[in-house]
Amino acid sequence: MLKKTLTLLFVCGLTSFTQAQTNSSFKNWAQTPPMGWNSWDCYGSTVTEAEVKTNADYMAAKLKKVGWEYVVVDIRWFVENDKAGGYNQTDPRYVMDEYGRYLPYDGRFPSAAGGKGFKALADYVHSKGLKFGIHIMRGIPVEAVKRKLPVKGTQGITADQIYTTDLQCKWLRDNYTILADKPGAQEYYNSILELYASWGVDFIKVDDLSRPYHKGEIELIRKAIDRTGRKIILSTSPGETPVQEANHVKEHANMWRMVDDVWDVWKDLVHLMDVAQGWYAYTAPGTWPDCDMIPLGRIAIRGERGKDRMTRLTKDEQVSLMTFFTIFRSPLMFGGDLPSNDAFTLSLLNNKDILKMHRDGTEVRQIFNENGKVAVTSRNSKTGERYLALFNIGDKDVATVSVNLKDLGIGDQYKIKNLWTGETLKGSGATFSKQLAPHASLVFSIKD
Repeated sequence: MLKKTLTLLFVCGLTSFTQAQTNSSFKNWAQTPPMGWNSWDCYGSTVTEAEVKTNADYMAAKLKKVGWEYVVVDIRWFVENDKAGGYNQTDPRYVMDEYGRYLPYDGRFPSAAGGKGFKALADYVHSKGLKFGIHIMRGIPVEAVKRKLPVKGTQGITADQIYTTDLQCKWLRDNYTILADKPGAQEYYNSILELYASWGVDFIKVDDLSRPYHKGEIELIRKAIDRTGRKIILSTSPGETPVQEANHVKEHANMWRMVDDVWDVWKDLVHLMDVAQGWYAYTAPGTWPDCDMIPLGRIAIRGERGKDRMTRLTKDEQVSLMTFFTIFRSPLMFGGDLPSNDAFTLSLLNNKDILKMHRDGTEVRQIFNENGKVAVTSRNSKTGERYLALFNIGDKDVATVSVNLKDLGIGDQYKIKNLWTGETLKGSGATFSKQLAPHASLVFSIKD
């Protein structure tokens, strides 16, 4: 009996230690900004297992070696009869288990048949040396509430006892808000994260969480992830996350959206640059303000907005978007269908100098954003070289964008490298100026 008691005490102590260790280390799970692919921009709510696999295959073959690793299945993988170009909210048929937990629809994800969930698909992604992620909506399914389904891990608590219709998502009515202080609320989130961990999920994007900011549910999710003992990246969505909640979100999430969806229109990038001004101070290892998905390559195959197309952004605009995302050190989640990439699109994703800036940058800050001219700088944490990105976000005129290099700690003689082209030149003088066409940009590394 004594031996059993000691064993139990040891196991309990080990469990507590593991959870405490996980609680203190979730920021270590994403020391550099996460990089991956998400199905939303190209497949909306109807992506199939075969399409996920082909994108994983492409990533493993062409992008893994430069740091891309997450493969994320976006919204409504649990609805049998969803549609392209929006959502079927008329007569959706949900797939869920006896505890009100959504399960993948095996008509689109055949390996999920028999209640197996995403385990086989996650195993496939992992076999490629990559990581697997999913999207969920915050809250508890309306269907689970209607059917008064039991909450796993409780004694007699049912879904209808932990919900409220207040602040229900306005654009998708699948779930109700969970009352964070109700008995059973934590247990429900524990139950779904326990399920996802058993499938092998490495990344979870939780939607309708940031605007309005659902502090109580964010804390429930953080605790539920920590309880699994699995290193699951937490991404909150969509924006705009309130800057006044910055100190809270960075203690609970690995990444959070600054804006609503960014699509292939120039004004979305201009708006993003404006909003980002409040977030530079919060870019740090393990916790990343998120610019949203990258709407480049072939998108809207069955997406939410528009018809099947290559991105509508010009080449200059595409370079500007990637330059800003990378110098800002946003997470990079590519939204296009990877196998459809042309050579130019691939060149935006595998440039080693650009990704080095993204990976190793520190002290990211905006120098100015005025009169259609933007300058952003950072420093390489390993080599000390200074990065400088210049943008003309105006619509009509060629602009001369100038920066005083002495303000960046650069002397009168220096070497400068264009990170997109690889061209290296010598420079001198305090003022560094470049002429840029409308919507164009340049980014350099500078060494004394």
